[in-house]
Amino acid sequence: MRTFYFLLLIFALLAGCMPAPYFQKDDAIPKNAWTYNFKPTFNFDITDTTAAYQSFFIIRHTQAYPYSNLWIWVYAKSPGDTAIKKTRVNITLAEPTGKWLGRGMGEIYEQRMPIDLSEVLSFNRKGTYQVSVEQNMRINPLPDVMNVGLRIEKTPFAAQ
Repeated sequence: MRTFYFLLLIFALLAGCMPAPYFQKDDAIPKNAWTYNFKPTFNFDITDTTAAYQSFFIIRHTQAYPYSNLWIWVYAKSPGDTAIKKTRVNITLAEPTGKWLGRGMGEIYEQRMPIDLSEVLSFNRKGTYQVSVEQNMRINPLPDVMNVGLRIEKTPFAAQ
């Protein structure tokens, strides 16, 4: 019983050290097959324009996912803008040896990969931001993708 409480304490301490997300949301991919026309959209508010933020792409896929990477289109709109900016991003999912990155449990892997959105977003205005993602691989639908999401973390460094 002492071991159980000790492990519980260690887990609580480690969980307390992980940064809490400023924003995080993920969407389930219908039938685990990501089609070109399914574009998850994430809306979040920025109230502190003096802070720096780090963006992460979240993906949950099965071990049967056929590629070691994922190309996505990122569409972004800042508060007050009517135009949507677009950039193409390559997400590495596996090492050159084929070993999946991220955390795995059984046949399911989840990864939180940092992505640079500076080409399409700068969090310099208060208000609601919108980010959409579209898969841009050569295969449609893209099999064995279960969820995709966006995570925004406030970093301890002030924006320049």
